[in-house]
Amino acid sequence: MVTIGMNYEVREGKAEAFERKFALVLEAMRTLPAHAHTELFKSVGAPGRYLIVSEWHSREGFDAFVASEAFHRVTDWGASAILAGRPRHEVYGETASSAPAGRCPVAHAVR
Repeated sequence: MVTIGMNYEVREGKAEAFERKFALVLEAMRTLPAHAHTELFKSVGAPGRYLIVSEWHSREGFDAFVASEAFHRVTDWGASAILAGRPRHEVYGETASSAPAGRCPVAHAVR
């Protein structure tokens, strides 16, 4: 099991659109065999900040998801219309840093 924290900064006035799109993406994620569970959290102190905590049965399953064309369509839409900055994600509980295969637009950091 691997846990991923995906951090997003949403433009003012775009929170509702972000949350609606997240709900659609979550529906698609639930069909993926490697996906276990995902929750969306919104900052109380900074309403435009979101954290998506996602559990995957394997790092390879997550890497395949972020390398997928569907993921890139959503991130391209978000970058052009919704997000205030570049998203980043963190892999919790891993000791080695490795970027997923493909052209993932998300900055990678390992804690």
